Amino acid sequence: MNNRVVIFCYRKIIDVRSTLVWEKMVFDDSYLEFRMQFQNLTQKNPCFTYAELVQQGADTERLNFLVSPSVSGYIQQLQGKIPDVLDTLGKQFFNFSNYRFELINSDIRDARSHQVAINFYSSEMTWHDTIGNALLLSGDGAGHPETDGAILTYLYQLQPFVSIHSLKLNP
Repeated sequence: MNNRVVIFCYRKIIDVRSTLVWEKMVFDDSYLEFRMQFQNLTQKNPCFTYAELVQQGADTERLNFLVSPSVSGYIQQLQGKIPDVLDTLGKQFFNFSNYRFELINSDIRDARSHQVAINFYSSEMTWHDTIGNALLLSGDGAGHPETDGAILTYLYQLQPFVSIHSLKLNP
């Protein structure tokens, strides 16, 4: 069987219902920054919501870019580990090599409508096999070296908001 090299993407959505302290800080700081940056984009065409900006054809990618630094310190606190994603033993095992901040919805008049996503992209992992509903994985993302010629592996069952971002076949 060919081994496949995969990169996973985990989409973490943060909104007013988020309960963890880390999530609340991301929510608060990204909303504050959104409100400040939003004013710069709406001077010519007044509006109140992110959806209105999208409808007007405004440069929403620029707005995402401008708000993103408000959460970069919180991303560093994760120390390269993708949050919430666990192997079948209940342990965090995915390292992330990249992330992308994204505004989903917001309104400068009401913080309760603010919703963002952080898309975490894992380091490369080797997908050896599928056992039942679980993927047998190894690699730098696993964070463990080989021992006595054996490759340390993880069993991982896909969960909501996690997908295979890219796939490369190794002969």
